[in-house]
Amino acid sequence: MGTSPTPSDDVFVVRRSAPLSGTIRVPGAKNSVLKLMAASILAPGETVLSNVPAIADVPVMADILRGLGADVDLDLAGGVCTIVFDDEPDWHAPADAVSRIRASISCLGPLVGRVRRCRIALPGGDDIGKRGIEMHLEGLEAMGATVVQHADGVEVRAEELHGAQITLDFPSVGATENLVMAATVAEGRTIIDNAAREPEIQDLCGFLVEMGARIEGAGDPRIEVEGVPGLTAVSWRTCPDRIEAGTWAVAAALTRGDLLLENVRPGDLTMPLMKLRAAGAVVEEGADTLRVKAEDLEPVNFVTLPYPGFPTDMQPQFMVLLSQAQGTSMCTENVFESRFSFVEQFRKMGADIEIDGHHALIRGVSPLRGAVLDGLDVRAGAAGVLAGLVAEGETIVRDVHHVDRGYADVVPRLRSVGADVERVPASDVELPASDA
Repeated sequence: MGTSPTPSDDVFVVRRSAPLSGTIRVPGAKNSVLKLMAASILAPGETVLSNVPAIADVPVMADILRGLGADVDLDLAGGVCTIVFDDEPDWHAPADAVSRIRASISCLGPLVGRVRRCRIALPGGDDIGKRGIEMHLEGLEAMGATVVQHADGVEVRAEELHGAQITLDFPSVGATENLVMAATVAEGRTIIDNAAREPEIQDLCGFLVEMGARIEGAGDPRIEVEGVPGLTAVSWRTCPDRIEAGTWAVAAALTRGDLLLENVRPGDLTMPLMKLRAAGAVVEEGADTLRVKAEDLEPVNFVTLPYPGFPTDMQPQFMVLLSQAQGTSMCTENVFESRFSFVEQFRKMGADIEIDGHHALIRGVSPLRGAVLDGLDVRAGAAGVLAGLVAEGETIVRDVHHVDRGYADVVPRLRSVGADVERVPASDVELPASDA
């Protein structure tokens, strides 16, 4: 796979496949490892992260840390990232790398915490709706920082960083992470109400506590952080990627297959698994495994909400699944206003999906046919691959660099369980005139 989320000329070619069967091992979480890497800024010395996924965003975050003065050794094959900050980090994050991934904003809190200053460009990432950083900045201002807006980003300075009582307008994952990281080395106690509760937040807080931070309430709507003078670099294992596990669980049910998923925390997927069962799938939970199989699919209604609700990152995959259920399902999207932008792609395949505001009606069973799809973001691209597995003919998914950002080695892993999918240069594929 590629090593950075830059445009690729490759495409995925997907053909209708037999039911998927076999074992897939789930790697570390995209939405955790990038924040753990950013948190290494807080401590001098050597941080060692294991269970690091071989996804394209990781080398970009490594480049950001190198631009801040770190020595980064990245072994994607072995799943290990070693980060060493011998000197105080630079406070000016490299704009080119920052603009390529959304998670780059996670450097803001650690830099303000450690060196009391940060200048950072507006982050990049998927185009799925407004994801401003106002809550990040307002929280840091409450802790004593001064914010100066620039045309290309923001600069935050804090002569003194002190604890504060902060209530978030929305349980923002990014804002919660940045404020917790800054608070670990602020003077006094910080209380964050309406905090995000995602498993990746809990993973980050566990990592920070291992480094010497004093944090209570991770995974609850209120997080309390008592600042300490400094943190110590440690080793940490990244939590499993619940969204990737959920994607493969949907693939098993969609193809009427039987997949065993390893390195999974089923408790992180309570709501998606509940909806999979309601759709007719058989789900067997082990200590760190999931087995998913299905035959007939039933319609299901679901509503995306912050954790522990149904994750918005599972919405496109689930809509593909429900297009193959007998009856009408409804999806209500409450997190990102542009998450339905992929629907038009699936309509080209014959999916019967009607959008009304932030609701989507999915009518099944819709016989899908192969088409040329644009992978508009990480999850839409993955959903396009899933749709191709049950569509007649050949499905071509473009913009595969988006999928590379969230899923490692998609083709060999899917082929190992029976999928008919390949990755080829776009020049090797003859596109219809309307899509060329």
